[in-house]
Amino acid sequence: MELSAQHAHAPDVGFDGGDLDCGNGLLLLIRKHIDPLPRGGLLEILSREISVDEDLPAWCRLTGNELVSWTKTGKQRSFLVCKGRLAERDAAVAVAAVEPAAPVAAPMRRREPVAAPPVPELAVMGIGSWPRPRWMIEAMHAYVEGRLSEAAFHETADDAVRLVVAAQEKAGVDVMTDGEQRRDSYASFVASRLDNCQLIPLADLLPLVDDPEEFAAELRALDIPAGDVRHPAVFGALSRSRPLVAHEVDFLRAASDKPVKVALPGPYLLTRTMWMECISDRAYDSREQLAADIVRVLREELQELLDAGASIIQFDEPVLSEVVFAGAKNKRSFMCGALSESLPPEQELGFARDLLNAVFDGMPRERTALHVCRGNWTPDESVALAGSYAPLVGTLAQVRVGAYLLEMCTPRAGDVEILKQLPDDARIGIGVVNQKDCSVESVDGVAARIQRGIDLFGRERLLLHPDCGFATFADNAICSAGHAQEKLAAIAQAVARFRV
Repeated sequence: MELSAQHAHAPDVGFDGGDLDCGNGLLLLIRKHIDPLPRGGLLEILSREISVDEDLPAWCRLTGNELVSWTKTGKQRSFLVCKGRLAERDAAVAVAAVEPAAPVAAPMRRREPVAAPPVPELAVMGIGSWPRPRWMIEAMHAYVEGRLSEAAFHETADDAVRLVVAAQEKAGVDVMTDGEQRRDSYASFVASRLDNCQLIPLADLLPLVDDPEEFAAELRALDIPAGDVRHPAVFGALSRSRPLVAHEVDFLRAASDKPVKVALPGPYLLTRTMWMECISDRAYDSREQLAADIVRVLREELQELLDAGASIIQFDEPVLSEVVFAGAKNKRSFMCGALSESLPPEQELGFARDLLNAVFDGMPRERTALHVCRGNWTPDESVALAGSYAPLVGTLAQVRVGAYLLEMCTPRAGDVEILKQLPDDARIGIGVVNQKDCSVESVDGVAARIQRGIDLFGRERLLLHPDCGFATFADNAICSAGHAQEKLAAIAQAVARFRV
């Protein structure tokens, strides 16, 4: 698109990017303003930064948006970008007719608590995610891109959850999950539920890392679709005007009589993921200040999940492994999407411990759980992090949580006996099948792992599950739904030997 004297079309919305360049926050502001537009909507971007002349057209080509025209008066530039193609623009749905965003809702009222079924000893459960049907993934993309209504999206997701429930029932699980069918990933989905937070494509963030080309190559090598995976970005003070996952529990409890478990990204993971100085510091002076709001939001959600009757509320903190193990690879791991810089491991672990304890403070400990693994973005064991729990177990033991659900089947996790250092009054969940392994473990092999767990922790404390979820990222499942069902069935069949 060549330089024009003036724009031939009037913009629907616009903003002034000042002197920001694409690698210093401009792309995030563009995404903030363009995502709410319908296809064919026009966004005007004002800029005084010369590098935008080349970078913005490249971004448009990468994302499938059209640079309609641009003007220049002195240093002041004006770019007119169409969401999608200009040919898609329809006067009937032009953004000029779109109403402004609704104000943030008043604080949610506490619901009437319902009883949660107890979790039996030797309970079999999934960690969380389950492979989504292709039609569910297509609906998810259409919803995020504004091509599918929220009501239609949840109707589709309800059908997907029913299939997950049926598969788990057939496998013989004791504690039910909904397979995280409504989520694009185990963690970033939170951005679509919080006020002043937004999901943006990972490709938009490549300019923010030290070496974009190297990081992009790393993502390709790890089968991470940077154009499909989305990352949370904070544009203002975080607040919660609707549930993060309580609606998932409501539907799941209506679909099954068994105890239910729901997973949430932990406070340290969310803080590491959301803190990006080029944009987050417009709302927060420091990541500690951001973390305080994340803790508040998670405590509000945890209380609602308890009231909704969830038997186990699991907090995922895989980034703890990145803190202690990624240094050996001398590069940042994408296992959690944590793009921000971190302090030395001992400081990061202490920060994570304090955040978790702040979330759990005063809550019924027996219904909370903590999950840790070493990365679950690909079935390739060779690129995942490795190391025993030795550098982590001391920190884990200081977290006041009711259960630890830990990756233990893969040799990358070390020996299970080190978990004896965890508190005696906490339940211990051990991975007894490896979701990355393309073969289904033998019942005898699973039973042997269960026996070892009983010998170490006792029947009443032991919980049983895969090492991690079966589809951490919606677009990049670790295995098929049939394979997932067979792995859970192998655990259930092995557990049956100990219930005679």
